[in-house]
Amino acid sequence: MDYYYSKYRNNTKKKKSKFRKFLLVFLLIALVVCCIIGYRLFVTIYKSNVWLADQDTVSVYIPTNSNFEEVKKILYSQGIIIERGTFEWLAEKKSYPNSIKSGKYLVRNGMSNDELINLLRSGDQEPVRLIFNSERNLNRLVRTIAKQIEPDSADLINLLNDSVYVAKFGFSPDNVSILFVPNTYHIFWDVTAEQFLERMNSEYERFWNGDRKNLCDSVNMTIPEVVTLASIVEKETSKTDEKAKIAGVYINRLKRNWYLQADPTLIFAHSDYNIKRVLNKHKNIDSPYNTYTNKGLPPGPICLPSISSIDAVLNYDKHKYLYFCAKDDLSGYHSFSKTNAQHNQNARKYRKALDNLNIRK
Repeated sequence: MDYYYSKYRNNTKKKKSKFRKFLLVFLLIALVVCCIIGYRLFVTIYKSNVWLADQDTVSVYIPTNSNFEEVKKILYSQGIIIERGTFEWLAEKKSYPNSIKSGKYLVRNGMSNDELINLLRSGDQEPVRLIFNSERNLNRLVRTIAKQIEPDSADLINLLNDSVYVAKFGFSPDNVSILFVPNTYHIFWDVTAEQFLERMNSEYERFWNGDRKNLCDSVNMTIPEVVTLASIVEKETSKTDEKAKIAGVYINRLKRNWYLQADPTLIFAHSDYNIKRVLNKHKNIDSPYNTYTNKGLPPGPICLPSISSIDAVLNYDKHKYLYFCAKDDLSGYHSFSKTNAQHNQNARKYRKALDNLNIRK
């Protein structure tokens, strides 16, 4: 009896020992598997998965109404994702395909999948620096703007040509370019056309603050009239230090009810910006922008004037000059005169300088 009992006890001990060994091996294997899975999860979520070569940051633009396939195409076409599979897996887990937000995003070199997805999902986009300066017509202005934000030029120009729409800002299609004050603006790339024009209206009202409005009253002109005259000054000279003097000449003519006889308005009327020399034949065009045959200011600006030109009109030089002509040294500056006889002498010198350069038209 003792023999069988002893044998039973020994077998039981062996079984327990084997079970402990099996359990230990199982636990070790499970631990290794867990470590591998944990490491893979860590790598998938937190390891750097954005490579920008020699750049610190790159801008990624996600258009409005994009789906996940389109977002992947944008990212992959720029070659910034190292492991696409891990990015897509985590994006699905974090439900990014269901919460895609448009805009411009600043992606940093070395970002993890988690950081990149959180950025794109947050909608925390980087504003664009929208820049526009003096443009010779509204179409060119709109094309310049459309290159920098999501709305295309057709969306913008259709609104600007809508007399009912622009009337709410106090403009007509002829003078709506006055709404745009040349400057640098920080604005979200995916702004709608309507939102963009609302923003420009806010900037317009901020620009035409109390001081500038008071100056308008002091020169006895409305804002559209100031901007229209400033556009002529803009095209007459690139020399900021003589803009106020030229503005003074035109205001002297307006006060005397003279024809402005501004050559830039003829070029605008002809829509031929290759004209280097305005001739008598150019003065016969039937256009409200022909200031040789129509008194007063034209219906609207002939370009988008710079702030310096606008302020030159508001702070014009008070002098007695009625004429000016480009100097014959072709420096870009002008000679000013009080009489037509003096002006004709200056004009003959300038025409001779053009003839010497064989500039005939």
